[in-house]
This record gives sequence, structure tokens and C-alpha cells, in this order.
Amino acid sequence: MSLDRDMLMQALDRHARVARVVVAETAGSVPRETGAAMLVWPEGQSGTIGGGALEFDAVAEARKCLTTRTHRVQRIPLGPARGQCCGGAVTLVIECFDAARLTEVPKDTPYLRRIEGADLAPLSLRRACRAARSEGQPVTTALQDGWLLEPVTHPTRPVWIWGAGHVGRALVDVLAPLPNLALTWIDTAPDRFPDATPEAVTVLPAAQPPLLVQHAPCDARHLILTYSHALDLDLCHALLSHGFHSAGLIGSATKWARFRRRLAALGHAPDDISRITCPIGDPRLGKHPAAIAIGVAAALLSDEPTAHRSRIAHEF
Repeated sequence: MSLDRDMLMQALDRHARVARVVVAETAGSVPRETGAAMLVWPEGQSGTIGGGALEFDAVAEARKCLTTRTHRVQRIPLGPARGQCCGGAVTLVIECFDAARLTEVPKDTPYLRRIEGADLAPLSLRRACRAARSEGQPVTTALQDGWLLEPVTHPTRPVWIWGAGHVGRALVDVLAPLPNLALTWIDTAPDRFPDATPEAVTVLPAAQPPLLVQHAPCDARHLILTYSHALDLDLCHALLSHGFHSAGLIGSATKWARFRRRLAALGHAPDDISRITCPIGDPRLGKHPAAIAIGVAAALLSDEPTAHRSRIAHEF
């Protein structure tokens, strides 16, 4: 786990100040691993450090920190202090961020800062930072003598979701909390989207979505599920002309057979057309939008090509 600078920046775009809670140390059986984090603001939160009494109390403490603009370290034995049966212990670091503080967070190198304690960072953490910057050595989350070291990364797997209907919304709900995914959500007008969207999702209303394909990274994963078969076809055509890591199209076997013929008529080779998966989902899970989203999420997490080629008929 690492500090997701992009997600923090997106949260600060919506809220003047947010608190970040990170699991800095663990011992024994605990709900989440070292490096797990969540963001908290007065009206809500995103991410999780494991739920239950631990998270409930951490959110309350984070909101106090937002009021006082302070940072703090909490060392918590889960059984005695929170009545949880895990039996382990966690150390939480709670920090407040605003736009000015965000500028202190490096974009690509580890983030070492003082939370409490000594004025000088421990030598071992300073050496780890130097090795990361000069030699590319990886670092892990570490708290020592009141200083916190974390790797800073950006989501490395872009996912573009075309369509904000029932399945598109289910996909965003399921995928947004997952680590390492950068979600971009496209539809034809602002009123196609729900009033509230997850902090980490980039929403792009576009009257002509296929024109946005040229701006998508060539390593993006695409999921096409708009309200229009004609628009779906135009997006498939645009993606085949642009390049992609993977692409999935929602629809029935009949729809896909027609699309294959039409895409071939537009000049695309059969092998290229076959890179688009249609239908999407996992046949064991059913046709409910949430079930489709869970199947897609499982495929993204496993990143196995065969998982992307599950067959289930969806008639639209």
C-alpha cells in the first residue's frame, strides 16, 4: 500500500481540508495491513482501514483533527481498547491536508515527514529515501521515532467506463474503492450521472463520446455499456483505431455477431475485432448490474485474459 497522491488531490478539489488516516504499524491479527488508508472530511469519507469500532472511532478522531488542524498518532490494542476479537494492535497516523500541505507531498518519490517526536529523521529512514530517489529502491510504510515514511504512487491501471446507466453505475460503485485503478467515466450529458460520484472518479460529460477516445491512454481498460447500440459501435470502431489494453462490450451474442460484421466492413481485421470481449461478466453470477460489476471487478483484479472472456448473454 502507498500514499495515493492523485486521490488525495481529487478529494481536496472537492473539500477544503481532509484528514488522512493510515495504518502505520500492525502487530498480530488486525483488520487491514500496514499502509491501508482512508480519507475523512466533515460530511463523509472514502477508503477503509477495516471497519468496525476501530474505523468508527478513527473517523471521529480524524474529524477532531480537522477542527484543530493537528496531527496525531494512536496506538490501539484492538481487544482491550475496542472490544474487537482480532487480538492484535494497530498504530494509526492521522494527518490533516489542505492545498498548501499537498504541495509538500512529492509526486514520485517517498514522502518522509515528522508526525511527532524528534526534530531529525532517523538515519535508517533517510537512507531509505536516498536509495529510493537515487537507485529506485522500493520503500514500505514505516513509522519510527515519530517520523512516517510512505511510498507515493499513482494508479497504474486506467479504466474508462462508457455509459452511466444501471450497469455503469454498478461498475463505478464496485471498482472505485479498489486500489491501483484510475477510473474515467463518460456519458453524453451531465444529467446522465448520479448527483454524487466517488472521490477518485473522473467524470467526463461529452456530447460525442467517441471523440474522447483519442485522449485515452493506449494501455487503458475500456468497458462499453451506453444506452445506444449505435454509440457502442462507434466506440468500438474508435478504440480499434486507437489501441487499448482490453475492451469489453455489454450485449447479447446476437448483438456481438452484428457488431463483428459491421466492424469488419469498417476495415478492422478479425484478430483485432476479437480483442473486444462481448458479453462481459461471469455467467455464474447472473445478470443483475451488481453481479455483472462483480464479475468485471474479479477479472480486473486477477488480470487474467481468460477472465475477461466469460460468456453471459445480456439482452438490451
